[in-house]
Amino acid sequence: MEIKKPKLFFNWSSGKDSSFALYKLIQQGEFEISTLLTTVGAETKRIGMHGLRESLLKRQAEAIGIPLEIIYLSSSTTHEAYNRLMKSAMNRMKSSGIYNTAFGDIFLEDLKAYRESQLEKVGIQAEFPLWKRDTKELIFEFLELGFKTKIVAANAKYFNRDFVGTDLTKELINSLPLEVDPCGENGEFHTFCYDGPIFNSPVDFLVGEKVKKSYPNPSKPNEEMYFWFCDLI
Repeated sequence: MEIKKPKLFFNWSSGKDSSFALYKLIQQGEFEISTLLTTVGAETKRIGMHGLRESLLKRQAEAIGIPLEIIYLSSSTTHEAYNRLMKSAMNRMKSSGIYNTAFGDIFLEDLKAYRESQLEKVGIQAEFPLWKRDTKELIFEFLELGFKTKIVAANAKYFNRDFVGTDLTKELINSLPLEVDPCGENGEFHTFCYDGPIFNSPVDFLVGEKVKKSYPNPSKPNEEMYFWFCDLI
């Protein structure tokens, strides 16, 4: 008699850390990964700081072969409203027999504690397949496995316009400024993963325009921070 694996939904960002964490879970074989869960801007139809189009996100999920569920967030959504939306989504997952979830977080302690505290309220167990891995070793392993990922957003404090729209490579990682984490774990850059061992086929796209945008700095309310974005079509 075949033992049924517990179901798990994955909190999907479309980038390298999500892709590698998903790969690790598949390799471990302990869970049936039933859903990729992603938040998308209701007005922009794009993923948050990645700036990825919803249409490309859907093609990515199709290439991976795991059903995608999208939660739409309005630009006016408060932190409290976000928590309510996520709680509702978690309860929907539980009603379909899913009691486990996973994230691609690596070393941000506060974020991990926040996720676990919110999930504990609804009785869902969190998995962190990449937790506390050395980020340079991790990204080199990711690339050696054949993953391909495009840089779609980057903090203008560290990078110029030419950095976005390029592929992440070992050479590029070795040339990063010392204060930038090799995986961009502090939000220095974001990526779109389009090929690798979790994909049934590569995701086709074109590199579009590059723009610079400003955002309120969460750590310095009176200052703005600037990011370069590369549109993928």
